[in-house]
Order: sequence, then structure tokens, then C-alpha cells
Amino acid sequence: MKPTDSLITKVFFALFFTSSIVTFAQSNTKDKALLSESGEIAHHSILAEAVKASELGELLSNSGPLTIFAPSDAAFERFSSDKITELINAEDKTALKSLLTYHIVAGQLTASKILLAMCRGNGKASFTTVQGKKLTAHMEGYDIVLTDPIGNRAKITTADLNLKNNGIIHEIDSVILPVQM
Repeated sequence: MKPTDSLITKVFFALFFTSSIVTFAQSNTKDKALLSESGEIAHHSILAEAVKASELGELLSNSGPLTIFAPSDAAFERFSSDKITELINAEDKTALKSLLTYHIVAGQLTASKILLAMCRGNGKASFTTVQGKKLTAHMEGYDIVLTDPIGNRAKITTADLNLKNNGIIHEIDSVILPVQM
């Protein structure tokens, strides 16, 4: 088996896995309610609180399409619930805005577009956040994993959740950082 055959096989299975996740999320009534009327996302109350505190909510709703790599509440707690609380309550919201915009990429990057970019990039793809820093995507088994420049990694756990502004949300299991925090 050639190395490219292995990559193609992984991408095929990742596409299958991703479409299975999307199908499950679209058919499950609990998951249909992921976006509430206030724009908050289930399992993302810390993220919603951070967006509100940073006053980025209106900008995010009126801009787009955007792709948001959304850390779950559990991801923020593993990162440091004290640190995120400190950032949310800080007088100067610069660090909080920096953290949040590092999880956003301009455009509508569905999981299949990310996988296609990885195929074109010999197993890796790079995406520029709205903050201007790069995230690198690659496959580990059947998972899409993002890596930031300082080595933090986040796995996409739920893909292709649609936003009202034609954007996409991918839930991730870790917080990715623009700088060491």
C-alpha cells in the first residue's frame, strides 16, 4: 500500500465519520436545539459568557460567513476555569478578544472542505484565524485535529453545526491559544 493510499483511506473514513456525526446531529431533536433564540450554544455557556463580556456577539452575528472552533465548557474547565473567569471579568478585554478571535476563521469551512484542503496539502492544511495567526489541521486516526503555533491541540468532536449567518461551528475538546496564557 502506497503512503497516499493510506491518506486517501483515512480521508474517506473521516468523511464517512463526519457525515455520520452531521446526520446524527441533524436528526436528534436535542441537538436541533443547539442554537437557542439568544444565540447561545448548548455545552458552551462559558463561551457564550465570554462572547457577551467581550462584546463580540453583534459583530459575530452580523459578519459572516464564519467558522467557529468552539471549545466546550469542559474544554474551558480543563484550560483553567480560573483563567477564563479572570479574562471575562477583566477591565481590559483585549486578552479575551484575542483568545476568542483565535477560534474563528473567515469563511464557511465545513468538515469536508477541511478534509479536502488536507488532501491537497499532503495530510495537513493551514487556516488563518481572524486574529491573523495560523491553525494547522491534520488527521489522527479518523479525527481532525487542530494545532496552534505553540503546540496546543484540539480535536473536532462535533462538526458542521450551522449558524444563522451561514457560518459553521465545530465543537472542539480543548482551548487553542494565540500565545502562552
